[in-house]
Amino acid sequence: MLLYLFKRMAVFIPTFFGITLLTFAMIRLIPGDPIELMAGERGIDPERHAILRAEMGLDDPIVFQYLNYIGDVLQGDLGVSVVTKTPVLDEFLALFPATVELSFFAIIFALSIGLPLGIIAALRRGSMIDYTTMGISLTGYSMPVFWWALILMMVFSVTLGWTPVSGRISFLYYVEPVTGFLLIDTWLEGNWAAFKSALWHLVLPATALGTIPMAVIARMTRSSMLEVLGEDYIRTARAKGLSSWRVVMIHGLRNAMIPLITVIGLQVGVLLAGAILTETMFSWPGIGKWLIESVRRRDYPSLQGGVLLISAVVIIVNLIVDVLYGVFNPRIRKQ
Repeated sequence: MLLYLFKRMAVFIPTFFGITLLTFAMIRLIPGDPIELMAGERGIDPERHAILRAEMGLDDPIVFQYLNYIGDVLQGDLGVSVVTKTPVLDEFLALFPATVELSFFAIIFALSIGLPLGIIAALRRGSMIDYTTMGISLTGYSMPVFWWALILMMVFSVTLGWTPVSGRISFLYYVEPVTGFLLIDTWLEGNWAAFKSALWHLVLPATALGTIPMAVIARMTRSSMLEVLGEDYIRTARAKGLSSWRVVMIHGLRNAMIPLITVIGLQVGVLLAGAILTETMFSWPGIGKWLIESVRRRDYPSLQGGVLLISAVVIIVNLIVDVLYGVFNPRIRKQ
């Protein structure tokens, strides 16, 4: 198992450095000068402009800029925002809990609906239930996040008035940040009105963000269950007189979960990518909204640091998924 883990980590190390190179190069292709954007409509004289470029290292050759960037990253220094003058890592850590909270409830929504839909579709293969379920999944997978978010806001917030339109909690409440997770912080305070407000603010963005992963999980669950239900050990279990529930849930779903673990792990990247649009649409104060603002302001350190840290999170999650895959399927470790 240790050899298997070492091989997986050996793959992710060059991936991480490749991400740093791509991030550094792609951000430099964005048109605009961050110093001129900082100056705004007032403008800036050429002498001051040259001084600021030298201070930020923007007048160095691009290769030296990248080497300096990598050296700082390896020391844990992701730079300072050119706009807020705050260390990028501090900004990321302050905003990341909001994104994690949103992504967590989005994946809970996806699993709680996607798994049952996939199981039902597999058990009723070829029926109207199967076609309807897969049609719903295909529709959910095809809808753009921003369009689906607008529909949800128009129906449930504007027309019906059931849920808040945007934000993370009502302005009527102030919660002392302890963990950064509003639901946990309101629960620790015992402020149940604020807890309810934070929960209701999560409903629409979590639904919008979790719809595409829900569709993927539903279709993958159906495919895996159909493959497993045709195996000999399932027929043997039925011949022994085991209940249908035990055959499906214990013998069937347990073995179908092996490829599903990989799919669920891959959805972490989908959630973090979708969070950029979702947080922007719902004014959710998380990493996605922060990155969009950094692009608009040409805040190179924030963009580089934010993308790099998100990539690191995705890499770590995929590494955990690979390890779990090896735990559930010993044949993978021996290959």
